[in-house]
Order: sequence, then structure tokens, then C-alpha cells
Amino acid sequence: MAKIPCYYLFAFAVLLTLLPCQAKTSTNLTTGTDQSALLSVKACVTSDPYQILTRNWTNSSDVCSWIGVTCGLRHRRVTALNISNMGLSGTIPPQLGSLSFLVSLDLRYNHFSGILPQEFYLLHRLKFISLRDNNFTGVIPPLFGLLSKLEVLSLGNNSFTGFIPNSLSNLSNLRVLDFGFNYLNGEIPEELGRLDNLQFLGMIFNHLSGAIPSAIFNISTLQTIYLTSNELSGSLPSNLCDNLPLLEAIALSSNRLSGQIPSNLSECRQLEIMSLSSNSFSGEMLVNMEATIFKIGGCSKS
Repeated sequence: MAKIPCYYLFAFAVLLTLLPCQAKTSTNLTTGTDQSALLSVKACVTSDPYQILTRNWTNSSDVCSWIGVTCGLRHRRVTALNISNMGLSGTIPPQLGSLSFLVSLDLRYNHFSGILPQEFYLLHRLKFISLRDNNFTGVIPPLFGLLSKLEVLSLGNNSFTGFIPNSLSNLSNLRVLDFGFNYLNGEIPEELGRLDNLQFLGMIFNHLSGAIPSAIFNISTLQTIYLTSNELSGSLPSNLCDNLPLLEAIALSSNRLSGQIPSNLSECRQLEIMSLSSNSFSGEMLVNMEATIFKIGGCSKS
């Protein structure tokens, strides 16, 4: 058998020693990208009353050890960012879009303001977004519709304006859609009726107008419909409960709805909360409404 020259063996040995270094260098580079993105977030924070980011998010420590940051065990990339309820003020920089492994983003209960960067669409692994209870303005980015894995989109209690993007109908995995307490106007897109996994629809206290899309009442997974205090008009389908077997709460008060109250409300077996006041409904169901609520709630007056 032919002998392998010594210099080949030497070159092979050198290659084996370099491979781990190459892998480590690659990991450091990607982790450095995440660290740089988060330091950009920190730089845009104008008030950190508890000094959490100021003292903890530093170059001298591993990004995966920072408060509010969770990393994957294998690749050491940032998968979750939770800096909720820290009293933070500031804006969100476009560099946030560099956190390409991010699955969960929780910024609620702070004082962030400004518009949302379009770079959000780069976070294609996101399943959870909660930005509620801040001071964000501007429109809801239509590019949110590209976040195909999104399950929770909670933007309530901000100052968003404009229309609800039709593109959100592409979010086939969405379970929670909460836009309550904003300044949204226009109609609720009919296309939202394609959200076959939706469980919670909340758009209370906006300026939405037009009819409630009939397709909404065909989403069999819906448990909660909160549309109180808008300018919605039109009527409710007479067979409202036929395709909503899991409905637990429906709140439509303080709108401009009219017509007959659905006659089959007693067929919504899970229904516990129903609020239809301050509209222009009519019909016999108004007389028997109290009895209907008791029956739906699982109790009997007799």
C-alpha cells in the first residue's frame, strides 16, 4: 500500500485544529450582530428610570446574560426580548430587524413612542409581538403581513392611526389580534375572515366604521369579539351562533348597529359575556334578553 506523504498528514492535522476556531468565530460574529442590534435599542432609550439597561447591557458582558434577553442553547442567538414594564422611554431603531432569530418580542407597559420601523418584516421567525400600553404612533405596517409564523399581535393602548392592513389576513397562524384603544379608522377588512385560527379579536375604542364583515362570524375558533365604542353600522347575522361554537364573549356596545338581535343566541353554549347596549337594535329578543343571558350563562331562572 502506498505511503501518505508526511506533509499531507501535517496539513490535515492543521485543518482539524482550525475547524473549531472557524465555528467559534462564526458564532462570535452572529452573536456580535445581536449585541450590536440591542445596543442600538439601548442607544435609542431616552429614559431608563430603574437603570436596568444602563447598568446591565454593556460590552463587557455576554449578550445572552443581559436582563430581558433569552438566547438559544445551541446557536446562542437572541430568541426572545422581554423588556416589558421597565418604565422605558424612547424609540425603536431599525437595527431591531437584525435579530433574525427572534421569536418573541415583548415591549408592553413602557413609554416607547414614534413609528414602528419597516425592518420589523425581517423578523420572520416572530411568533409573539406585544407592544401594548406604549405611545407608538403612525400606521400599522402592512409588512406585518409577511410575518407568517405570528400567533399573537398585540398593539393595544397606543396612538396608531390609519387603516387596518389587508395584508394581516396572510397571518394564518394568528390566535390573538388586539388593536384596542387606538385611533384606527376605516372598515374592518373582509379578508380578516380568513384567519382560521383566530381566538381573540379586540378593536375596542377606535374609529372603525362600516359593517362588521360577515366572514368574521364564520371563524369557528373565535372565543372573544370585542368591538365596543367604534362607529360600526349594519346588522348582525340572524344565525350568529351557528359557526361560533366556542364564543365566550361578544361586546359591541356604543356603535351604530341596528336590525334584529340574533334569534339563536341561546345556541352559543359557551357565551358568558354579551354587551350590545347603546345601539339601535330592535325585536322581541330585547324583551327576553335577561332570560337569554341567564340561560346562556348556564343558569336557569326557574
